[in-house]
Amino acid sequence: MENKILQTDIVLAEKQKFFSDLMTEGELILFLRVPEISNSEDYHNVIENLKRMHGLPRIHICGKALYPREAILEWVKTKTIAEK
Repeated sequence: MENKILQTDIVLAEKQKFFSDLMTEGELILFLRVPEISNSEDYHNVIENLKRMHGLPRIHICGKALYPREAILEWVKTKTIAEK
C-alpha cells in the first residue's frame, strides 16, 4: 500500500514550519518525522500501532481523529523518560 500524506499537509509543514494545535494524521506523521525513520510501507500503520500499543493521545471530532500537539509533546516526553 502506498504512503498517502496529503500534499497540503506537506506544504503547510514546509512553508510555515509549525503545526496547528490539533493535527490531522498526515500532519502528525510529519510532526513525528515518521517518513524519515520508518521502513513501513504505510505510515498510517505506524500511527495505528502507536495508538494501539503506546497510548498515542487523540480526540475524535466528527468521527475523525485529531491529535493535540501539546498532548503529543507530553506523550513523547513521557515515553522518552520511560525508555531511559
